[in-house]
Amino acid sequence: MTSSYDSFGLIERRTRSAISLDAVRQAFEHGHLQPGGYLAFGNGRSYGDSCHNNHGTLVDMRGSDQLISFDPGTGVLVAEAGIMLSDIIAIAAPHGYFLPVTPGTRFVTLGGAIANDVHGKNHHRRGTFGLHVTKFDLLRSDGVVTTCSGTMNSGLFAATISGLGLTGIILSASIQLMKVNSLDVTEQIHAFNSLDEYFDLAPQADNDNEYAVAWVDQLQTGSQSGRGILITGNHADNGNFDVGTTESRLGVPFNLPITALNYPSLKLFNTAYYHMKGGKHEPHLSDYRAFFYPLDQVTNWNRLYGRAGLYQHQSVIPEEEARKVIPQMLAATRDAGQSSFLTVLKRFGDARSRGILSFPQPGYTLTVDFPNRGVRTLRLLERLDQMTIDAGGRVNPYKDQRMSAAVFKAGFPEWQDLERQRDPAFISNFWARTALSKAA
Repeated sequence: MTSSYDSFGLIERRTRSAISLDAVRQAFEHGHLQPGGYLAFGNGRSYGDSCHNNHGTLVDMRGSDQLISFDPGTGVLVAEAGIMLSDIIAIAAPHGYFLPVTPGTRFVTLGGAIANDVHGKNHHRRGTFGLHVTKFDLLRSDGVVTTCSGTMNSGLFAATISGLGLTGIILSASIQLMKVNSLDVTEQIHAFNSLDEYFDLAPQADNDNEYAVAWVDQLQTGSQSGRGILITGNHADNGNFDVGTTESRLGVPFNLPITALNYPSLKLFNTAYYHMKGGKHEPHLSDYRAFFYPLDQVTNWNRLYGRAGLYQHQSVIPEEEARKVIPQMLAATRDAGQSSFLTVLKRFGDARSRGILSFPQPGYTLTVDFPNRGVRTLRLLERLDQMTIDAGGRVNPYKDQRMSAAVFKAGFPEWQDLERQRDPAFISNFWARTALSKAA
């Protein structure tokens, strides 16, 4: 199979080769390994090159997407790794269950959610996705399928959760879903006028709510610098489990020649969004799709950034440094003349992931994204990297396309534990560029 198999950032577009899961099973069984190694490919929602293996072979997992079992009494679901989170919701919601942890898009595969150990708006309550995985079957390049859990092959279990697909191919997994009273969310908006005000609000917001996330108007300066809205939510009690459609009425049909996201347009959008959203003071019902997956409503929204693609930078800053460093990071983006379409702040809790390379740690995570403007953008991202590492934080690997080996290893000193568990026939562009680089 030949296709683009691009990542969501669309920075490095090229034709890549992939084979089916059945084909790779046969290759492993007969010891006919391809040069350049392998890497499982889910739905391509990672932003950078952690899902690419340009010198080897991708394994397209999207055909391995069947439900194996679901117990409505316990909420335990077992499925093949290529199933989408959207399909899991559709299966489980009529029985009163929802994902205990969900990222900002439901169009990711189960295997991808495990390999990246994704987090959501409720890390302070539920931790990462991997905490709700009870076991999985892993195919290694020797042809052996190994069942992994917290008690069986626990070292490989920990390495695979957040292991970026480097320990082998997750064939199927068992997850514990969360019982809820509705898919709808009772949402409440808290407008804040400064980042100091947000940092004052955030701990109590986490304490009182299942979900909490903040949007920041990154472009504002002067007296309104750091203004934004804190959005909190809890599942409603109205018994609504209508999943609705996953099809969007809106979409970007082709790659724009240049980015549609520039300073004037974003300034207008931010002002309108702040006043529209910030004016809703009373608790109100929100459809789950609007609350958890607002950008899913616009198909191929990443094309708005133009043919050159986008860089997303997600960092986590320890709590004791965040109040000082995060405003400095946002000021650095303004000083560089870069406009972030979506600037998000969340507070991570202290739940410890099972994964060796899991991104969250206690503190605050800042997400910014920028149109790719070449060297100018790269210099800013390097500056944000250094500010993150100097503060004792780390940069998210599955959002990254260009961090240095030194930045990666400073943020993830446990990387060698994953390298020891890595299947030698599995490699990614990201791992070759960072962990295996001799530059650091």
